[in-house]
Amino acid sequence: MRKVVDDERLMVKVCEMYYDQDMHQKAIAKSLGVSRPTVSRLIKNARALGIVEIKIKALEGTQHIPLERQVKRQYGLKEVIVVDTLPELEAQKKLVGEAAAKYLLKTFKDNDIVGVSMGSTLRCIPEYLKSDTAKNLSFIPLIGGMGYLKRELHSNYLVEEFAKKTEGTFMLIYAPARVSGKNLKNKLLKEESIAGMINMINRMRVAVVGIGVPNDQSAIMATGFYNSEEMRKMQQKHVVGDICMQFFDRHGNTDPFEADNNVVGIEIKRLRSIPETVGVACGVEKCEAIIGAIQGGYINTLITDEACAKKMLGKGKNIERNS
Repeated sequence: MRKVVDDERLMVKVCEMYYDQDMHQKAIAKSLGVSRPTVSRLIKNARALGIVEIKIKALEGTQHIPLERQVKRQYGLKEVIVVDTLPELEAQKKLVGEAAAKYLLKTFKDNDIVGVSMGSTLRCIPEYLKSDTAKNLSFIPLIGGMGYLKRELHSNYLVEEFAKKTEGTFMLIYAPARVSGKNLKNKLLKEESIAGMINMINRMRVAVVGIGVPNDQSAIMATGFYNSEEMRKMQQKHVVGDICMQFFDRHGNTDPFEADNNVVGIEIKRLRSIPETVGVACGVEKCEAIIGAIQGGYINTLITDEACAKKMLGKGKNIERNS
């Protein structure tokens, strides 16, 4: 004898009541003289047999959710946001910057202290920020930067723009991003104004960082802190990327490059203790740098483009993050 839960005619009737008439399963059971578990089973069987098909409409900005989920799982990240890959670099950076702004507006909490690094993609974020977000936000630069080229790429400039758009406050580091040697760096870090700024990092909940690569288009060259010869030497040392002008290899290791770290700002390893570290980068050439940043534990959220995300998936097994 055929079971009730296998009755296709009854399945159609139950599904019509459930989906089209918005009836609760309990009401359907009472109307048809069957149990509520039977109604639930009929609905489940109808979906399995294709009598009922549920389609989720792919709205704009949601088409990359499966890719985001894969990257998030493979790399053990807190969140991943992927945007379309565009042929024109500046348009690509704007699209990634817009996605970063939308994410940050949802992430910010009242009274947050937010650190911002430097870079051409981060420069695109403030345009899309709004004041209807968390209140009393404070933005601090993660690295110095005074008196060099491309002021709009500097951390000091960016924190001011972030603050303007969100009606927050900002502070500045009145020092170059990079100095000539360790002694000068250590002296500057002891200056009261700079030391106070660096100490604020301990209270920071969010950091927004760009991820650079050692090539002629890098922000650290555009701002005048490094030249082509120095970039060539970094490549020979197997550097894959930098955050806050501090270099790391494909495993996220910074130790081989300590001699080059004369940076006035946050020590990159301190990013590991910040609850929300958002890495913003796009382009397939950034793939190795992003992976190195993840393995070093310097970011736990990634915002990038589709081509870069897909290339990351092709880089093998799940990784272990440093902490």
